[in-house]
Amino acid sequence: MNEKLFSRLEEIYPELVAFRRDLHMYPELSHTEVDTPEKIADFLTDLGLEVKTGVGGRGVVGIIKGSKPGKTVALRADFDALPIQDEKDVEYKSRVPGIMHACGHDLHTAGLLGVAKVLSENRDVLEGNVVFIHQFAEEVIPGGAKFMIEDGCLDGVDVVYGAHVSSTELLGSVGLNEGNAMANGDTFEIEISGKGGHAASPHLGIDPLIVGSQLLLNLQQIVSRQVDPIKSAVVSVTSFNGGEGFNVIPDKVQIKGTVRTFDDDVRDWIEESIEKIAVSTSSGFGASVKYKYVRGYPAVVNHPEETERIKNIAAGLFGEKKVKYIPPQMGMEDFAYYLKEVPGTFFWVGGAMEKKSNVYPHHHPKFNVQEKAMMYIGKLFISAVLDYLSGKENQVLREKESSK
Repeated sequence: MNEKLFSRLEEIYPELVAFRRDLHMYPELSHTEVDTPEKIADFLTDLGLEVKTGVGGRGVVGIIKGSKPGKTVALRADFDALPIQDEKDVEYKSRVPGIMHACGHDLHTAGLLGVAKVLSENRDVLEGNVVFIHQFAEEVIPGGAKFMIEDGCLDGVDVVYGAHVSSTELLGSVGLNEGNAMANGDTFEIEISGKGGHAASPHLGIDPLIVGSQLLLNLQQIVSRQVDPIKSAVVSVTSFNGGEGFNVIPDKVQIKGTVRTFDDDVRDWIEESIEKIAVSTSSGFGASVKYKYVRGYPAVVNHPEETERIKNIAAGLFGEKKVKYIPPQMGMEDFAYYLKEVPGTFFWVGGAMEKKSNVYPHHHPKFNVQEKAMMYIGKLFISAVLDYLSGKENQVLREKESSK
């Protein structure tokens, strides 16, 4: 049965490529997606799926009800773009100035639509239901996952799977990690208020640039001297702004940054430590400070059983050498919210360009991936759905439903 479905997936590959390239040419930023969800909804509606739009704001959910009773599997793809100028020399480069798909979300979307088309044509083999979650705004805090869940996208769902293409891993390779996979992601903002004045008379003012510079250095001691070396953490200052004139000491300086952790106790400690250091450093110079800390996505924690399921499926489809362990990453992903609600796993599929000179990291102006990665993701999703729905727990549920 799988081979039949895979053959059909290969047949519609050109259609999926066309859809992906259309999204790539006309990308939309997080929380401003209008045309993208409409295109997705139209595609799913044409397949005869039950379609819900505006889920959580801009999300789209498609539902396939199988011919037999059973459990429900959810598959998720994201569809927002990034504020980056596309510098690739390809016919389908972004036609929207300053915005591009630099993370593969267009490919995720097209690939999941392919899975929806294949499974919709084979409802008779589905012993349960499939929910297709097309999520908006993954690239920002707050992301769309939280809002879609609050709006019911996981109602009745028993398990959820998500995949992300990797632009630096070989085409078709599969990366997995049981447990901690991606970190908590938080942001902080610090505003230091000093006393501005003439640059030639610094003794008459309180220079917030000097205070901020000292603060930046002090913050780097949190991870190196206050966090257990066995536990991972990152504190990065990414923005330092203040002053304009060469001869003017400014009144204020703004500092922004991010914190990445896995351990909740470490997360709490760092939040408190940044504030303490900001206050003590500033007061030592006679400056005042305002502090804002925003908790972003929780950590992505993959469930062991579902990670093992994908691992076995991938090894069977592509060979054991194609499957490898991926160490925990300090990047963040709001797929974490789904995993807090139901079991599931988030995995990576390689899609590196054939020429090494064309391989660029995610969020780079020349980012691109091989579109064939859609086929690998699609086959994994299809296999995961069929494997889960044919499982023993689902068999018990089907028997109960049939006896009513």
